[in-house]
Amino acid sequence: MSLKKKLGLGVASAALGLSLVGGGTYAYFSDSVDTNATFAAGTLDLNAAPTTIINVDKIKPGDWMTRSFQLKNDGNLDIAKVLLKTSYTVTDANGNNAGEDFGKHIRVNFLVNADKTDGVIFYTTLDQLKNMTPDAIENQVFIPWLDERGGKLAAGTSDTLYVQYEFVDNGQDQNKFQGDKLELKWTFEGKQGAGVER
Repeated sequence: MSLKKKLGLGVASAALGLSLVGGGTYAYFSDSVDTNATFAAGTLDLNAAPTTIINVDKIKPGDWMTRSFQLKNDGNLDIAKVLLKTSYTVTDANGNNAGEDFGKHIRVNFLVNADKTDGVIFYTTLDQLKNMTPDAIENQVFIPWLDERGGKLAAGTSDTLYVQYEFVDNGQDQNKFQGDKLELKWTFEGKQGAGVER
């Protein structure tokens, strides 16, 4: 082999070696770890028992009926506030109400408990209650009621609310309401409290 060929072969070998060194990898220590996170939302589950609070007939002006029912938090989050929406329909049996609302003559007294009828938290007629905003009702009824019980309806607990319904005798002719029927619907809504650092 000639010197030129030997030199050419040597230069080619050196170039190949340099390219392997420049493009190769270096070994070093390493380690890794995986982490995981889970976010599970809580639940609000407000229930009432019984769901039919009152069902009476043959009432007359001056009659009153006291009933109780439980609001239950069957969820796993505390309920910080309770809102109430009122709606009702009136059946005018004789068609002679002339636009007068039977709900104006039914007063609702929210009581501290059934034994203390003078312990009224708040009272109003059904027609006024129907037109109140849920926040206004909360301030009048549920804030005093929940404050008495620690300010919230805690998860897994229940509280009893006492209500007295009264067909108010206004001392005037109320004959137009004979045979009439009022069907009341209360919708309770539980709201969570403010978020906290967890």
